[in-house]
Amino acid sequence: MASSYVNNLRLNEMGTGDASGTWGTTTNTNLELIGEALGIGTEAITTNADTHTTTVADGASDAGRAMYLKYTGALDSDCTITIGPNTMKRVQIIENATTDSGSSGPYNIIISQGSGSNVTVANGKVAVVQLDGAGSGAAVLDVFTDLQVTDTLSINGTTLTIGDATAEDTKLVFDGNAQDYYIGLDDSADDLVIGLGSAVGTTPAIEIDENQDIKFAQSIGVGQAASSTTGDIVAQTMALKGTTPTLTIGDAGAEDTKIVFDGNAQDFHIALDDSADDLVIGSGSTVGSNIAISIDENQNTTFTDGSIDVDIASHDGSNGLKLGGTLVTSSAAELNYVDGVTSAIQTQLDTKATTGKAIAMALVFG
Repeated sequence: MASSYVNNLRLNEMGTGDASGTWGTTTNTNLELIGEALGIGTEAITTNADTHTTTVADGASDAGRAMYLKYTGALDSDCTITIGPNTMKRVQIIENATTDSGSSGPYNIIISQGSGSNVTVANGKVAVVQLDGAGSGAAVLDVFTDLQVTDTLSINGTTLTIGDATAEDTKLVFDGNAQDYYIGLDDSADDLVIGLGSAVGTTPAIEIDENQDIKFAQSIGVGQAASSTTGDIVAQTMALKGTTPTLTIGDAGAEDTKIVFDGNAQDFHIALDDSADDLVIGSGSTVGSNIAISIDENQNTTFTDGSIDVDIASHDGSNGLKLGGTLVTSSAAELNYVDGVTSAIQTQLDTKATTGKAIAMALVFG
């Protein structure tokens, strides 16, 4: 019976009575090839080749037999590498160590075994692949597809990349007991999204677009209890940094917007009363109610009628009330002298002078 090589390492399987007198040599060669299969091999691709074939030699040393196989060479396009024989079933670690022969690369290598599926290895990357050895229809599969790791996974490098630049969503899913969360790339919207569940784009909480604009789907809480449903800021500070920091409230919709100051005994608000197109400051939290000051679209300022006082505490003749840019130097007591005056003061003085003159003449001339 003649020797055969129909095994996954292409070793010499000697038939009964075969290799008389050389059995030991053949066995030693097989052992060496097993060691080669557990090692590292390097194979060069012809410069600028679009295709390349690696056929593991029968019963002889071959770099393609190695568990870790590095491909080198200079490319000007992606290169499809077919590993044979197509009946060989095994796992290999393949590195794309090719270089760019021009200036448009670097390029991928595409690992194939037959007409089935392939695995693309990007330049400078390493993939663990399975050759299914199904003959002419053989497929190459990525071993780490749907990889499950029990307990802890550590990455000692500096970068974890999710995705391969194709038009598809990518995500990290946190599989909780009662609630799942995800951090994902919504590729169709070009947004980084944090949300509930595991479907990217569904129930988003925070969205960051390509301009680094951030959208919050619900209220924001800083320093609040995890169970809070409001946007209260408790014992924390929020800072808008930058050369021109801007805080925008609203989205140009026809609705009131406001900042509420939630006091122990009294609340206050600063708000846009959208129906009146007024900026208002008032007590409470309801826009349009209990207004103290309102500023309209023409920048006219109104202090609410009634019992509200406007106290200029700094008014002392040197500081305080100005009218048209001119400081009013009169004190409140001096201004109160004109209380009840209903016409021009000079007119009243002239009238009183005329009356006094008439009285005097009457007294003199009788």
